[in-house]
Amino acid sequence: MFIWKKSAVLAAALAAVLLFFVCASLCAVGEASAQRALYTVVLDAGHGGVDPGVLGAVSHVKESDVNLKIVQNLKEMFSDAGFRVVLTRKNAGGLYGLPTPGYKRRDMEKRRDVIVGEHPDLVISVHQNSFPSSPTRRGGQVFFCAGREDDERLAGSIQSRLNGLSGKEYAALAGDFFVLNCAQAPAVLVECGFLSNAEEERLLQTEEYRVQVARAVFEGVLSWLC
Repeated sequence: MFIWKKSAVLAAALAAVLLFFVCASLCAVGEASAQRALYTVVLDAGHGGVDPGVLGAVSHVKESDVNLKIVQNLKEMFSDAGFRVVLTRKNAGGLYGLPTPGYKRRDMEKRRDVIVGEHPDLVISVHQNSFPSSPTRRGGQVFFCAGREDDERLAGSIQSRLNGLSGKEYAALAGDFFVLNCAQAPAVLVECGFLSNAEEERLLQTEEYRVQVARAVFEGVLSWLC
């Protein structure tokens, strides 16, 4: 009888401990979800409209089209995770109105207006790279504003994930970019790959690889937030 009571007490104690940890875990998840819901992420697909950006070395695919598709992948990932997501460019067009002289400046100012007006917690500008004189160069490259520690840490976290995808060992770099300079929140510009590299150009035209790139960026952001 005594042994049975002792076993029952022990079982009850273990159940209480287990319940405590389950509840604590659920509370942590709830708090994390609530915190994510407070985050606004602005995703900026570079170029658009009459400004195609760089072109693929073989297929002449437009950088602007690749940028938008990766941003759409990112939007789905961030939205599914509970973030509020805002896009500066939602389709293939530019943000400049009519393609008259000064369109590039108007386009950039519209992007700035979105970023400033939305008061985001995070800005990610998506681009593709090109280095025709070195067609073997490949892999993602992340840029941040010099002197901004949070931005540098964010860039480093994303860079690490992109390096894992490409097998390269690039470091995140400081850069002087309009979109980054106008952001008060941590901001990075992600060159997802080299369209001057025939193999990477081919990969970036596949949905499977674009999802992998977006996933690397997304996981880099989550790691930075944690």
